[in-house]
Amino acid sequence: MTKLLVDGLGYGESARWHDGRLWLANWGTGEVLAIDADGVREVVVTVPKDTIPFSIDWTPGGTLLVIAGTTLFQHKDDNLVPYADLRGLADMFNEIVVDSRGNVFVNGGWFDFSQPGVVVVVTPDGQARQVADGIRFANGMAITPDDSTLIVAESHAGQLAGFDIAVDGSLSSRRVWADLPDGHPDGICLDAEGAAWYADVPAQRCVRVRERGEVLETVDLDRGAFSCMLGGPDGTTLYMLSAQWRGFEHMLSPERTGLVSTVEVSVPHAGRP
Repeated sequence: MTKLLVDGLGYGESARWHDGRLWLANWGTGEVLAIDADGVREVVVTVPKDTIPFSIDWTPGGTLLVIAGTTLFQHKDDNLVPYADLRGLADMFNEIVVDSRGNVFVNGGWFDFSQPGVVVVVTPDGQARQVADGIRFANGMAITPDDSTLIVAESHAGQLAGFDIAVDGSLSSRRVWADLPDGHPDGICLDAEGAAWYADVPAQRCVRVRERGEVLETVDLDRGAFSCMLGGPDGTTLYMLSAQWRGFEHMLSPERTGLVSTVEVSVPHAGRP
């Protein structure tokens, strides 16, 4: 049974489970929030509220990273300090995920949404380079527990794409990890059986799929699902971030229809984020 944990958000995105709390990027307010099991929220840091999109993850050493605009920031002494400059690699960046070696994968695209997007890697020395292109509206990303595979949600292609990851962050062997003919995958996460959960805005649901696309479970919501993450004490609480979607032109609206809902599932979290 689905339970409401938090309401009154803008557009919750980039759901992460870290250090015993749910973290998210609250689009439209510029807040990075951490939320405990009782729904109590803490504003950890803010970016300019008109910076959309932005996304979060952590280095292996526990440093919070925030991608906002074309700058990758690190959270240091309660401030955001530049970590890497991504200007020239895309007009905007949407999502980040970090492997256990410290390679930061960032996907993004162009103000002209008809142009295919890219995946960029920022290596631990702070150097950034493009490692994939031709991504059809890049959204959520996840990395398998052994660091061997990056999975990228391609919303406009209705699929999850898979890439092999090299030690230096290079990507190869692109393939369709899961074909989703009725899906529009946004945020994603992985579980211990190797399946992926993806959030779907137009279909207003979160869906669990096996590699190659077999649908295993579906959780229906009453508004668009933007992101999902497995967490909680046992890793079996599925946190779902949803909001009423009225188009990109309304993303900075003062309306606050964003929710965090939860449901208990049987298979716990695995991989990154």
